Amino acid sequence: MYDLASKCSVLLAKDFVHSAFTVILNEETRNSRSLYVEMNQTVISIYPQLKISKMYNFSFTEENCQVLDQSLENSTMNSRRGTNKIEVSDQKGVSVSCDFQYDLCTVTLAGWHHGISAGLFGTNDNEAGNEWMMPNGSFTDNVQEFTQSWQVNKCSLVPKKEKPCPITAKQNICKVFFEEPHSLLR
Repeated sequence: MYDLASKCSVLLAKDFVHSAFTVILNEETRNSRSLYVEMNQTVISIYPQLKISKMYNFSFTEENCQVLDQSLENSTMNSRRGTNKIEVSDQKGVSVSCDFQYDLCTVTLAGWHHGISAGLFGTNDNEAGNEWMMPNGSFTDNVQEFTQSWQVNKCSLVPKKEKPCPITAKQNICKVFFEEPHSLLR
């Protein structure tokens, strides 16, 4: 267990053999962090301090603004949202859950992913001697060097602007019912 002193986005875990999943800890503005989870052409951004999550589907060649709430039955990924918790999993044994009440997120990998992932969470091969492996294959025992080696943006890239999705008629009705300040259902 160690404190993450980096103010950059870092790779926590990635399947480097089949590219089945990627988990990145992103630095946001005002000292907050978000979790970027990619599985099965779907991206979920989880904002623990804000207690919200956003889902995007990139299964088509063009960038797609598909709202996934209706299409999760057809997706190869499962998502459950409780009052203070969100859990995302796939059929290949990758599960990411965040408990907003305790500001705690966990990544769980099934045996299928044994020894094929790497990142700040280590190599997932039950070998204590290679947990501090850097992307170039060398090892370190220095936390700062280890953390910097897994930075994904070197702190200099401007984050990509997300294009707003077009608002459908159904979304407008939901907005009027649940988001407007004068609504009794807010």
